[in-house]
Amino acid sequence: MPGLRREEVAHLAGISVDYYVRFEQGRCPNVSDALLDLVARILRLTPTERLYLYGIARAPSTRAPAPAGSQQISNGVRLLLDNLSTPAFVLGRLLDLLVVNEPARALHPGLETHGNYLRWLMLDTASRTLCADWGLAAREAIAMLRLNAAPYPHDPTLVTLIDELARANSEFRRLWDTHDVDVCRNGKRRYRHPMASEIVLHSERLDIMNAPDQALFTYSVILDSSSDAALRKLAPTTNPAGATQTVRTTAPG
Repeated sequence: MPGLRREEVAHLAGISVDYYVRFEQGRCPNVSDALLDLVARILRLTPTERLYLYGIARAPSTRAPAPAGSQQISNGVRLLLDNLSTPAFVLGRLLDLLVVNEPARALHPGLETHGNYLRWLMLDTASRTLCADWGLAAREAIAMLRLNAAPYPHDPTLVTLIDELARANSEFRRLWDTHDVDVCRNGKRRYRHPMASEIVLHSERLDIMNAPDQALFTYSVILDSSSDAALRKLAPTTNPAGATQTVRTTAPG
């Protein structure tokens, strides 16, 4: 419910204003699920925003690092990427690039060098020309990072990444301060590649079972379209077998 004051939210939730302020500040470590659900309903949060609320409410107050999570790509996922003739890659919790196939490597020059999708968007000036909808891509990636980071907001690796991007890019600072949270939306993506004409792709995010810190991103194209021809032009000699490459999870800024 936009525009509600703290006092009004506290009244509707049946709690004191002081308790609600401490709740907002993350100083109530044992908040009940019932109260979280009630606050989410009062504020009319979306499912994604509700997920974020639960994440920050359950976040540890210490600066302990987040669990390492799985950075190991399963043979099945690697085989899937090997057999795809269209771009695909896997990102980790902090949007680190874990594995990429040849078409994705050709479509996103410089992505492997940065080793992190958001770092590439924010620090590689060529990404602004390449991504025709760069502003949308940046907003989505930053909102996805904030959502993914909710359970461990003080993780040193996360803090280092945020500090690096905030120092280097004013647009990142502005978007990060909006506190938007979201998953990456499936839909149309437009590219203006220097080696080809405009390429229009459909992006799809697929969460990987048994690897909650990993997400597979695929980019499909309408067969025999101009975008299909342009994409083939970028990587004409792509051999599906063995095309993927594991990427380090940290990279210099």
